[in-house]
Amino acid sequence: MSMRALVQPRFGDPSEVLSVTEVPDPRPGPGQVLVRVLLSPIHNHDLWTVRGSYGFKPEMPARAGTEAVGVVEALGEGVEGLEVGQRVATGGTFGAWAELIVAPAAGLVPVPEGVSDEAASQLVSMPFSAIALLDFLELSEGDWFVQNAANGAVGRLLAQLAEARGVHVLGLVRRADGVEELREQGIGHVVATDDDGWRDRVREIVGDAPLVAGVDSVGGSAAGDVVSLLADDGVLVVFGAMASPTLEIGSGDVIFKQAVIKGFWGSKVFGAMSADKRAALMGELVRGIASGTLTLPVEKVYALEDIADAARANGAPGRRGKVLLRP
Repeated sequence: MSMRALVQPRFGDPSEVLSVTEVPDPRPGPGQVLVRVLLSPIHNHDLWTVRGSYGFKPEMPARAGTEAVGVVEALGEGVEGLEVGQRVATGGTFGAWAELIVAPAAGLVPVPEGVSDEAASQLVSMPFSAIALLDFLELSEGDWFVQNAANGAVGRLLAQLAEARGVHVLGLVRRADGVEELREQGIGHVVATDDDGWRDRVREIVGDAPLVAGVDSVGGSAAGDVVSLLADDGVLVVFGAMASPTLEIGSGDVIFKQAVIKGFWGSKVFGAMSADKRAALMGELVRGIASGTLTLPVEKVYALEDIADAARANGAPGRRGKVLLRP
């Protein structure tokens, strides 16, 4: 028996090198589960992998995609706690852009009834990074923190998750229309740094409250902007480097504020996390999605055959949700 999957013969532009190919049906081995894929999101790191510009470089020809929601079709030897017909999500199964995947049972997350396929397909990767990052900040109810790239996927999730915990977020975006985009999603306290008076706007929002922590996902001078807003003994957590791999931070801000700069790398943080903590954070995510306080918007759903259009849509400016693939 064979199934359809997206396969690339070489590294290159995802809209050119990926195509639907018939491949043999996979079979689950011991400790594995066969899952029929319902939806799979396109992440930037998936497309970087296709181009050959990511840390993980698969051997060619290669499959693609890493996250999915699906239905359990068969259980491998020794698998307990899951059953055929159950919906599950996975965040780290390479080759997810296919009709069927085999995944380690231990890495699958059962999806409750209150969570849609669209939300479940994005449950593990970005939301779990966001909630782990929020937990990493060690903030208390009533605290304020500042983040740049507030209109990015993780930035939006952080804002919603923080609000649910009673933590206040000041968001920085690079253009004025980003403020309106976030307001439409119910996210306030956002300032555009392309306005000369943006620091005055920050003070209008925050008042005298100290910004005790900051999250930088941009790098360059944007990191320095975040540190410049921190209170004494404030902590900057570096999450990403979308604009520059170098941080441009004023030494005076670091010295006189006694600021602390820490890195957040999901792989390391997740690996050190206890099973109880992981389960508690995942439970918080699921409750947020089921109650509507956490939203995971979708831009559009494409068939596997339309991967070229889907890859282009992922890079389109002003995209307000995930691009998903449906086998």
